[in-house]
Amino acid sequence: MTSADRGWPSVAVAADGSLTLDPAEGVTSAVVRALAEGAAPPPPFSARAFAPLPPVPPGERAVAVDQTNRSVIAGETVVVKWFPRPSRAPHPAPGLLSHLAGFTRTARPYAALYWEDALVALVTAYLPGARDGWEWCVDEAVAGRTGFAAEIGRLAAELHLAMATPSEVFPDPVRHSSPAAWAGRAEEALREALTLTDGEDGAWLAGRAGALRRELAPLIGAGPSPLIRIHGDLHVGQILRWSGGYAVVDFDGNPTVTGADAYQPAARDLAQLSTSVDHAGRVAVRRRSADPDATAAWAASARSSLEAAYADALAGGGRAELLDLSLLRPFEVEQECRELIYAARHLPRWRYVPMGVLRSWYP
Repeated sequence: MTSADRGWPSVAVAADGSLTLDPAEGVTSAVVRALAEGAAPPPPFSARAFAPLPPVPPGERAVAVDQTNRSVIAGETVVVKWFPRPSRAPHPAPGLLSHLAGFTRTARPYAALYWEDALVALVTAYLPGARDGWEWCVDEAVAGRTGFAAEIGRLAAELHLAMATPSEVFPDPVRHSSPAAWAGRAEEALREALTLTDGEDGAWLAGRAGALRRELAPLIGAGPSPLIRIHGDLHVGQILRWSGGYAVVDFDGNPTVTGADAYQPAARDLAQLSTSVDHAGRVAVRRRSADPDATAAWAASARSSLEAAYADALAGGGRAELLDLSLLRPFEVEQECRELIYAARHLPRWRYVPMGVLRSWYP
């Protein structure tokens, strides 16, 4: 066990080398105020700066939502997202945030914090009044409003246009590659979902395995497609609605995917974002007693508007070729399999959401 040093969190090193980080109460405020004042982190901590931190008033409060990580707002000015189980593996977020330095539709990044070579925290601006899509999008589902869909579709396109713009970090941000691995990745997700989903849901899923594989089949013969660095976990929960509009956050990648190529088709992000609108509808029905038929119609309308606005914005930016529509449906099916994997591994009560979507697709 390493002890906290000058207000920094303690980090425990297990016998197998795995790390556990504990940012005790008051640590977040102390760390960001020290960084804002120009103090160097105590070794083995270090910081990678993206922009100068503003003055941070005293005080902190935790963000009270379900999440794998722990986010704390310091001085109502910045948010520190701590990773309680830091990994020494390369993390996508610091590079992506550097590449997106001119992209204004995200919370401004200030710093990445490391313990030795493991990323332990990201420090970004606090967006006043911010609510994530598992709150605001569920409200929209209950109210039957779809105006948001075009806005977040355009936001996703603007993100991809920024991803496809060269920078010092990624001077060659658009690539073309053989899609040989995509079908295998999707089949692996389906097999794992079948293995991890038990009971009545598992029996139902096993009975639809053939239909699911037919939906994934276009990936086998898919041709080369433009590849970019995508968000990787783009769902409505990563879209904040705040006093300044909408912002996309959390560039940590998909928690159910390991070892995938960092460059992927833009359709992966669009498929996940679009299906997550349907997920918000499922939450509205379960938790807010929304009418199932009306909510299904709402989701279909919102998804159509979102996808059309996304395609229009890409075309308006001169990069219509970034979207390969033939990949959209197979990636949607793969994503629902990944939702089942996520539920089995991390949040069992979530299973009703992807199962509800799949039952609507394969009655």
